[in-house]
Amino acid sequence: MTGSRVQPPYALLAELTHRCPLRCVYCSNPVELTRADSELSTADWSRVIAEAADLGVLQIHFSGGEPLLRDDLEQLINRAFRNGVYTNLITSGVGLDAARAESIARSGVNSVQLSVQAADPLLSNCIAGRNAFAAKQAAAQCLIAAGLPLSMNVVLHSLNIDQLESIVDTCVDWGADRIELANVQFYNWALLNRDLLLPTRDQLAKAESIYRSKKVELGNRVELIWIISDYHERYPKPCMGGWGRVQLTVSPDGKVMPCPVASTISTLSFESVKDRNLAWIWQRSPAFNQFRGFEWMPDPCRGCERRFEDFGGCRCQAFALTSSADRTDPACHLSPDHHLITGALKSVSTTETCEPLTDNEKIHAFQRMRYRQPP
Repeated sequence: MTGSRVQPPYALLAELTHRCPLRCVYCSNPVELTRADSELSTADWSRVIAEAADLGVLQIHFSGGEPLLRDDLEQLINRAFRNGVYTNLITSGVGLDAARAESIARSGVNSVQLSVQAADPLLSNCIAGRNAFAAKQAAAQCLIAAGLPLSMNVVLHSLNIDQLESIVDTCVDWGADRIELANVQFYNWALLNRDLLLPTRDQLAKAESIYRSKKVELGNRVELIWIISDYHERYPKPCMGGWGRVQLTVSPDGKVMPCPVASTISTLSFESVKDRNLAWIWQRSPAFNQFRGFEWMPDPCRGCERRFEDFGGCRCQAFALTSSADRTDPACHLSPDHHLITGALKSVSTTETCEPLTDNEKIHAFQRMRYRQPP
């Protein structure tokens, strides 16, 4: 699958900045963040948006870091709107007031996704690395008052997964019409803190049961999404719908990648929109074509029928755990490197009656975490 045979991408993740007022312990942003003075200019981003529309992109997700820190956010959203592209803003909500929410609504944004870390304010603030819970609640109110559809995202891990029922109730109370329950994916800061964030199998099973119950309870009123934790699965998650098949990411400095964490694969070199047209990068760049199709696959992927479903799993996870992006994702139970997953699982409790951590135990866990330093 190379050159002219490549289908257009469905979505673009526009990481406008790596600056962020939070320092979440599970953050998927790079360990080495892009400096503010290296960010693409308004003109650069406007050109990228136009090229994305020409390429066939149907959705642009404006993210970060915290995209609210860009003064030109509304201008860029409006550029995408005028190009006929669906737009979604992904934000922590910190710094969002009524005036900014109304300004964003006028820019033509189609939806907003707000993150929340826990149902309990104390725990939420600990996870976020600052007192942000009240600001997030206020931001939700401002967005709804501005007439914007509200989606909420919660990253689930060992320290908050026992609050799942309360978390869903909180999101519903705040007015969310869509809730994304994203089990933590172990890259960057989450991988550095994996031993403290990885839930037990018992915790995950209880959470899945609550998710199913809540999905029935909420029916069509609120869309509830569950993103799997493949450390506890027999097979890996699909690699972003397949490497270079569905979407692409543009980082704050203009680097173009198949997914937000692909820059962790140090054996690949990614092109920049400063040097190449977005269409050329998507269709012809060596990095995007490296893991397209099935020819690159080693055994057992090469002869496995599931290669059409999971595409060999996640290339970033394979590299993070084995130092080789060409290997079968260790999350697969058939992978020769699966012991790297089972070994990690052995480091957490596997009892069938795992009790939630006490507040003191959680505080002790946070004292052992590694954090991104504030900007």
